[in-house]
Amino acid sequence: MAASTHTVTNQAPPLVGYDVFAADRALGEAVGRHLDPELLQEAREELSALGRTTGSAQVQEWGALANENPPRLRSHDRYGNRIDEVDFHPSWHRLLGKGVSAGLTSAWTRPGGHVRRAAGFVVWTQAEAGHGCPLSMTHAAVPALRADPALAAEWVPRLTATVYDQELRPAAQKAGVLFGMGMTEKQGGSDVRANTTQARPLAEDGTYALTGHKWFCSAPMSDGFLVLAQAPGGLTCFLVPRVLEDGTRNVFRIQRLKEKLGNRSNASGEVEFDGTWARRVGDEGRGVRTIIGMVAATRLDCVLGSAALMRQAVAQAIHHCTYREAFGGRLVDKPLMRNVLADLALESEAATTLAMRLAAAYDDGSEQERAFLRLAVPAAKYWVTKRCTPVAVEALECLGGNGYVEESGMPRLLRESPLNSIWEGAGNVQALDVLRALQREPGALDAYLREVGRARGADHRLDGAIKDLLTELADLDGIEARARRLVERIALVLQGSLLVRYAPPEVADLFCASRLGGDWGTGFGTLPHSLDLATVVERARPVA
Repeated sequence: MAASTHTVTNQAPPLVGYDVFAADRALGEAVGRHLDPELLQEAREELSALGRTTGSAQVQEWGALANENPPRLRSHDRYGNRIDEVDFHPSWHRLLGKGVSAGLTSAWTRPGGHVRRAAGFVVWTQAEAGHGCPLSMTHAAVPALRADPALAAEWVPRLTATVYDQELRPAAQKAGVLFGMGMTEKQGGSDVRANTTQARPLAEDGTYALTGHKWFCSAPMSDGFLVLAQAPGGLTCFLVPRVLEDGTRNVFRIQRLKEKLGNRSNASGEVEFDGTWARRVGDEGRGVRTIIGMVAATRLDCVLGSAALMRQAVAQAIHHCTYREAFGGRLVDKPLMRNVLADLALESEAATTLAMRLAAAYDDGSEQERAFLRLAVPAAKYWVTKRCTPVAVEALECLGGNGYVEESGMPRLLRESPLNSIWEGAGNVQALDVLRALQREPGALDAYLREVGRARGADHRLDGAIKDLLTELADLDGIEARARRLVERIALVLQGSLLVRYAPPEVADLFCASRLGGDWGTGFGTLPHSLDLATVVERARPVA
């Protein structure tokens, strides 16, 4: 009998068949902290059910299939008629349908809705991030549409429904709809005031014909889109339905789909308007102000999405190192690997804790919390999304060559990781937005300082960081050139204050020592070795 040459040993089992929500202690604690007690049991049951679904082998296979089979544009039918449709793999529809039915577009319509929805978004998008785009835009369209009560009454009940209907037909015939957004154009990019798409008023009040283009339009099979165009009164927000009330297709020409680095399952296209019918949302000339509510909500989803990706990357790294043995013992027990894993876990928990605090501010809705969000959202969007890629790279490296192989799922996380830093305004856009808030809305800084001040006196390194930040804020000389440095400190101080108040002492101590106290190198795995790293790693370990 021939000797066996292929006995498989010392390989970690797949991280599958577990509750993604229950395994995330930082997320679970945030839900318990920010939800009213009477909502907590129901919310935890819902999130655990979603977590078990997310962690199932079937859903993980859906995520892989949706990315291996990217969307395909069909500009014309077999007879030569222009149809401008995009075909998706069935797994995409299964994922999107489950996300809608799980309430990931219905935060605005139930108590504690933003915290519950944010936690669900962090859990569910760990299965596959691309379909989070239409979920995010549909959720975020609600505050913009509320600028027009009549439009809100017509569309918001369908946007917040838990029914997914993928067919293209008039919105009035559908129980649930999805929304997209079109802001950027070739010549302007983030400078949307340079848009050239024209809006010509029609006879019916509030209706227009649009002519122009959009350089990026994600999820082009959605039922409606919020777009910016130049009306006679200036840049204005419009609602463009995909299908008109009489059942005919609106003029919505998809010129091509983008070939993207990551986010492969989601379609992003270049769209042309040529006499496209649209309804005005808000007043002429106030397009940016009207759509800014949508932008702010999608920016928060960028933070949530990055927190989700970091959590999944860290969970995979710790899981692998728990089972993999090298040099006479488990990798997770090796001092140097433990330092790397603790550092990654620290970054992940700080991101999750901050993201959930922002979601809670949306639920509160008070004037002070709105002022806090005005500064905290762009700062968090800047910092958390930028931390995502280095976390993904280091987590992949923890798996070694196994992590570099597509079957591990780590390359998909890595390709996805830069997206949220770019979407809804890249780093400089966020930094400049923070400066605008500081210069024009003093209440935003007051609310931020009140928030971080709640932890004052609890850690001397945090106190020192707050003092240094105040000194930097008092010096306005050359502030634009150092905006990134300032925004980074704003975000880190906020994360530190939240962890000091809410996280276990081991987590808060490590964060303050490294991120605020300077006892840290320039890469992961450079934490002070004398602190309790093992407890931090164990806290982040996903228990299957």
